[in-house]
Amino acid sequence: MILSVLVTIFMLSAVVLLVHQTLNAKIQGKSVFTSAALLWLSNVLVFAIWYWRLDAGGPHARYSVPGHRKGAFFFPQMAMDEETLKATDMENWEPGFIDYLFLAFNTSTALSPADTGALSRWAKSLMMAQSLISLAIIVLLAARAVNTL
Repeated sequence: MILSVLVTIFMLSAVVLLVHQTLNAKIQGKSVFTSAALLWLSNVLVFAIWYWRLDAGGPHARYSVPGHRKGAFFFPQMAMDEETLKATDMENWEPGFIDYLFLAFNTSTALSPADTGALSRWAKSLMMAQSLISLAIIVLLAARAVNTL
């Protein structure tokens, strides 16, 4: 958890620094785009890790109970009836890291969840923070692109 907190703090600091330096014209050209792209990717990975670590008690707690029925996120598989779960061999489905990575990617790209809903307040808060960071990076890139034209 400590490592996740540190990585999150460093990523947030880097976003603030990039915005500040870009607004003050201290950083220009290709380095803006490279930095922004890397920060956007970091944003996706950092939040995927947080979702994976916190949802339903974390990966160890989720894997100790067969089937995923409770948690802070509502995945499409949770809405499937028993017959469909059996037919698709998903009777004991539980979300893995790739499911949380998909959630984080969609949240950063669309600035909203695509197929997975947030049920708890902490999940909604994290998703709003992730979208805000992604929006700042995207707006910064758009502003920079317009400025170079």
